[in-house]
Amino acid sequence: MERDDLEKLGKTILDCSFKVHTALGAGMLESAYETCLMYELNKFGLEVRSQEKLPIVYDGMKLEAGYRIDLFVEDKIIVEIKAVERVLPVHLAQLLSYLKLSKKSLGFLINFNVPHLRDGIKRVVNNL
Repeated sequence: MERDDLEKLGKTILDCSFKVHTALGAGMLESAYETCLMYELNKFGLEVRSQEKLPIVYDGMKLEAGYRIDLFVEDKIIVEIKAVERVLPVHLAQLLSYLKLSKKSLGFLINFNVPHLRDGIKRVVNNL
């Protein structure tokens, strides 16, 4: 996927996230935001997988370690959804680990538990 296409897809994800946040506000469960965001992205005709298993490769073997990607959009962008008081460094580390394990370059950490969603969005780039 070309960089422009990836950025366009990222913009669509953010536009849909703003729509969900405007409708639901803060204070819901992560699963509610995940379900509604997936619905909005599907309305755009995008392929979205929820709770995608992400194995680790260790000693040449794929091992299931319990990692799950909240939303995997078009096999290109990882979206991790939070509904927490504040994003912690461990949340960013989680997304970066998912990007490295999946060999993807772009992900979003979106915390819906904020008054203004722009304050809850972290764009994370994995320089492959």
